[in-house]
Amino acid sequence: MDYDPVKDSLGSFFNRSSTLRKVFYRLLDIVLLRSWHIQREIRKWRRSAPQNAHILDAGSGFGQYSWYFSRLSKEWTILGVDVKRDYIADCNDFFRDQGRSNVYFKVADLTRLNDEGAYDLILSVDVMEHIEEDVLVFRNFFKALRSGGVLLISTPSDKGGSDALNNHGKSFIGEHVRDGYNMQEIKEKLKSAGFCKVKAHYSYGIPGRLAWKFAMKWPMKMLGWSKGLFIILPVYYIVFLIPILILHYLDTFSPHRSGTGLIVRAEKNGNTREAQCK
Repeated sequence: MDYDPVKDSLGSFFNRSSTLRKVFYRLLDIVLLRSWHIQREIRKWRRSAPQNAHILDAGSGFGQYSWYFSRLSKEWTILGVDVKRDYIADCNDFFRDQGRSNVYFKVADLTRLNDEGAYDLILSVDVMEHIEEDVLVFRNFFKALRSGGVLLISTPSDKGGSDALNNHGKSFIGEHVRDGYNMQEIKEKLKSAGFCKVKAHYSYGIPGRLAWKFAMKWPMKMLGWSKGLFIILPVYYIVFLIPILILHYLDTFSPHRSGTGLIVRAEKNGNTREAQCK
């Protein structure tokens, strides 16, 4: 199914007021398992992060991760970029309204990102599966990071990512250009872009795959059938919230031999590929 129209409808509803938008961010933190995994990785990074860190939210979407960063530290400077102009405009309006002067957004194509040594952290959540020229983007990320900078990626894996195994071999989400990455493949692509310290682990193991059906797949299918079904979503989530939370916790804090998602951390140790890899 096409995921973007459903997302756009939800965004339009929750963008009616600042209060609703904050509620929306909180709901995304709860029902999106990837948020649990990414926020855990961000908390780990925070322990050694520079006090005045510069952060790129690469593919910022609704701005929920930029909001999370802004809550962790007022000293950090956060730039969110996305190709969708309406998302960028909405985010700039909201963050200005909230007095978050350290956060700003602009329209940008990651294949044309030309920043150099600008960021201590680059976050890319559910973005790379939408981009055909992924190695080019990885090179741009490497160039844009400062020495010691970190790239965090969340993306579907080739172990059934995007629910491809249960959708006749095709991604459940129509906008994806690839169903998922092989773990070794994405490591090699990042190393070819200049990164030498690359670690990856699976997310969406057995608990996560079940949670995804409860928390995302079935509600998105309902909204795909009819936007009028939005009115029953609160009841739906009240019924399934406790099982979802338990499954999310188990998936986030348990190791997985396999999973339909990947969490990747790549670190830049030098200003050049040669310096990085010695």
